[in-house]
Amino acid sequence: MARIYISLGTNISPEQHLKAGLVDLQQYFGPLQLSRVYESESVGFKGTNFLNMVAAADTELSIAQVVATFKKIEQDNGRIRGEKKFSPRSLDIDLLLYDDVICNIPVELPRGEILFNAFVLWPLAEIAPELPHPVTLQTYGALWQDYDKQRQQLWPITFEFPAELLPVKY
Repeated sequence: MARIYISLGTNISPEQHLKAGLVDLQQYFGPLQLSRVYESESVGFKGTNFLNMVAAADTELSIAQVVATFKKIEQDNGRIRGEKKFSPRSLDIDLLLYDDVICNIPVELPRGEILFNAFVLWPLAEIAPELPHPVTLQTYGALWQDYDKQRQQLWPITFEFPAELLPVKY
């Protein structure tokens, strides 16, 4: 059984897509551990603000199967493949960590943006503060503490989680 950490982000009907994405993730992976939801300005392009969060789950699926599942959930929620890298998203789901695996195929793990984007690092540090990054070996709590908080604007928001989510730790 592998512990996976998942980044979710959306700026197109964000509350609707984030809720639907969480329900879908739970259907595939069971109970989720959830960070708070954060709002952030778009990065890399001018657009409406994003809602972002991190979830953790346990799975017996391979890395490739997890990524394929995420792509299916994104597609089911209106994600169009072939979009520009920096553009609005109905739902963006990325695998951040798969246990302590370090690889580049089928995806880069640990995901590089963990160290650079506040909207990934802060919610990850919230739910896994003592977990060490597999490359730097620093804990996510320490990485967030040392992060230049002026680089990106990010703030926690009040979010009504879907009632159908199983009881989980928030």
